[in-house]
Amino acid sequence: MSLVVFGHGYTAEAFIRRVRGRFDRVVATARSREKTVRLAEAGLVGRLFPDPDGASALRADIAAAEAVLVSVPPGPDGDPVLARLSDAIAAAPRLAWIGYLSTVGVYGDHGGGWVDETTEPRPVSRRSHERLAAEGGWLDLGRRSGKPVAIFRLAGIYGPGRSPLQKVLDGTAQRIVKPGQVFNRIHVEDIAAVLEASLARPRAGAIYNVADDEPAPPQDVVTYAAGLAGLPPPPEVAFSEAEMTPMARSFYGENKRVASRLIREELGVTLRYPTYREGLAALVAGRDAAERPDRS
Repeated sequence: MSLVVFGHGYTAEAFIRRVRGRFDRVVATARSREKTVRLAEAGLVGRLFPDPDGASALRADIAAAEAVLVSVPPGPDGDPVLARLSDAIAAAPRLAWIGYLSTVGVYGDHGGGWVDETTEPRPVSRRSHERLAAEGGWLDLGRRSGKPVAIFRLAGIYGPGRSPLQKVLDGTAQRIVKPGQVFNRIHVEDIAAVLEASLARPRAGAIYNVADDEPAPPQDVVTYAAGLAGLPPPPEVAFSEAEMTPMARSFYGENKRVASRLIREELGVTLRYPTYREGLAALVAGRDAAERPDRS
């Protein structure tokens, strides 16, 4: 069996790690030739995408694939995979699963109210508008080709090396307070588990929210991370006074609570890290184990 992954990033890497034993061949794309070399050194087939020299090798990979995961973000000109390779994907004779990684940002702002997969998207940011358009493109490809496409709307991703704990440890954490603001999060290993479950039970046109069970104020999460690390939490900073990038500030313009019951009810997934507490505690345990000297 063969898997093609567009965009070998943080989440895609966790998915490959989890399902690699199911596939005889895993193809992963990168934006630089240097990274394709590193992918080959890790035992994957590395492909450049977009490829200025053409995509004949990727077209052959797609023709032989049973599964495709798309983890490449869209841009103002649309989804780059659809733009360049939709015909190859639609024609792939063995393809039994297409997964597209999207974002809960497509729901927009709901004033702290709950949303689920039946909630009509009303994106606010340009990025979320582009994501929703890409979702539509992939679902349309699935309808036209008969290929089962599943959309995964991801909450804020964290995991080893990328979490509030890491920011506390390196001194970059901010405890930003905006009254009433909450965010959902999702551990990268739980995303991988959801993707694996969908791979085993594909449903054409499926849309899944992938989020933890406790939307929480961001300052509470930072405080908890600091406690786990044995460090004092950074001082509280009012949202209006916080130093943030425009992208980070834009996230605070959307406030919602994301329900993800469908991954349990349809895919049978029980989150290993249902709240940020379990997830951050596991990261501390993993860090401690990595730093503990081998006394055997």
